[in-house]
Amino acid sequence: MLPGRYFDDLTLGQETLTPRVTVTEGHILSYAGVAGDFSPIHMDNVYAQTTEFGGRIAHGLMGLSLTDGLKVQSATFKDGIALSWSWSFKKPIRIGDTLQAHIRIKEMRPSNSKPGMGIVVMDIDLVNQNGEVVQKGEHGLMVPRRPDAGVPA
Repeated sequence: MLPGRYFDDLTLGQETLTPRVTVTEGHILSYAGVAGDFSPIHMDNVYAQTTEFGGRIAHGLMGLSLTDGLKVQSATFKDGIALSWSWSFKKPIRIGDTLQAHIRIKEMRPSNSKPGMGIVVMDIDLVNQNGEVVQKGEHGLMVPRRPDAGVPA
């Protein structure tokens, strides 16, 4: 059984800090291979130095992917099923940045279509080692209810 809380164990306004991850060259190379995005802003330091960023930056969607992984590692919930993401890219992520997600439960309600599940909406800030929000947004997911919650599965 995976760690994490059932919907019935979560509380509105609950906040969680995830573990941290330091972005490496390997992250960028691996993500480029998976996504097929080999843009020079991510791969070519000489080119990237001529841009407004002054050097290579990580893929924006890699930041979202890291956020999702950090969220799961935090064991905030059990077996969540993604319903939605609304995401903004605020600042570049660079090799060597250490990232951590700050999660706050914004909304909760039992699912109308799946009685054994609850709907959770989280506000998430992805923050770097300087306390700067580099990405942020909202994530909706379906989380299992406690088997003993008296709700039909």
